[in-house]
Amino acid sequence: MIAPLIEDFNPGIRTGKAKLNDIYTRLRSETPVVRAMLRGVAPGTSEAFLIARYADVSAALKDQRLVKDPPNAGVEAPPVPAIFRPLLRNMLALDDPDHARLRRLVQVAFTPRRVEMMATHARATSTALLDRLHGRTSFDLIREYALPLPVTVISELLGVPQRDRRRFARWSGAFLRGASMRALLTSLPDILAFLQYLKRLITMKREAPQDDLVSALVAAEAEGDEKLTSDELSAMIAILLSAGHETTVNLIGNGILSLLQNPDGAEAVRSNPSIIATGVEELLRYASPVEMSTMRYAREPLTVAGIEIPRGSRVICLIASANRDERQFVHADQLDLLRSPNRHVSFGEGGHYCLGASLARMEGKIAIPDILARFPQLRLGTTPDRLRWRQNPVLTGLERLPLVV
Repeated sequence: MIAPLIEDFNPGIRTGKAKLNDIYTRLRSETPVVRAMLRGVAPGTSEAFLIARYADVSAALKDQRLVKDPPNAGVEAPPVPAIFRPLLRNMLALDDPDHARLRRLVQVAFTPRRVEMMATHARATSTALLDRLHGRTSFDLIREYALPLPVTVISELLGVPQRDRRRFARWSGAFLRGASMRALLTSLPDILAFLQYLKRLITMKREAPQDDLVSALVAAEAEGDEKLTSDELSAMIAILLSAGHETTVNLIGNGILSLLQNPDGAEAVRSNPSIIATGVEELLRYASPVEMSTMRYAREPLTVAGIEIPRGSRVICLIASANRDERQFVHADQLDLLRSPNRHVSFGEGGHYCLGASLARMEGKIAIPDILARFPQLRLGTTPDRLRWRQNPVLTGLERLPLVV
């Protein structure tokens, strides 16, 4: 069967999540696999297959016939300005064996023991940030808490000097602003500054290594059985710095917004903070910080939900749609902080499962109860229709979240 065509699909331009959720509900019900003409998703890309249902998304994310590197599917890579090419040698854009080799080099930093060590630092950082808000009648949660908390944690893990962290957050935000050619060119000054900063950071760690992940990666560039090339080193640090905090920013921002819009849930967390263990999983599902998967390419023909996907086709899994699939989750459009089991796909599936998932979960379990406990009368400082969502097709997050104490 040939997939129906959506003429214009641009999830990066958001007036609100409700509209997208309505689109996803219709897709799951009527046409779970469609072709879409894309805008704002990737450079040089015009058409892709979108997969909307949970079962199909989960299977596709684990399907080895869908690859990340276009040449592995016989597809010419999209044109990218030469200045950005070093960043393409990253884990998110490669297949095995290169993907597995790069992943092995960094996964030691995300062991349960290391994450628990970072939790102590995260708790102290959360307390300090909330102390600064003491006595305030209003504040922007994203700028004054949800962003600096994970930036501090990932910077500490990687060894980014404290004096550079504020600038790095701005640069990496530009790096993840969008994948379209227009977005890349708009972000060019910040991305150039980011690349120059990475060179300085690598030089500093090469000359004076410390007990941090960047120093370990610099050492791996020079020796060992699983060497990093110079481009892989820059790309690895860039993706860890950027992706290592962006999902958590969205988890905290989207999570607090959802709880303020479901006040019974907020009160449940205040009265019984232990429910945050299942609560964070539900917030990851209900208010997914990830909208869709990054692009995959069909290495060979396949059929999904009766739709034929030819070799070389571009494929995108709609993560936020899968997380609201009524076939997988009872009362999928309701927030249930005690939901169990809760096999959402916000961190992906298979070999590309998010390496930093445990770090994001840890920070969410600290941040959300801390905010609600510190401000018992917290409420939204604007109307939901005036909230502005960031123009990023892959990630779902707020530009600002004004709150009133």
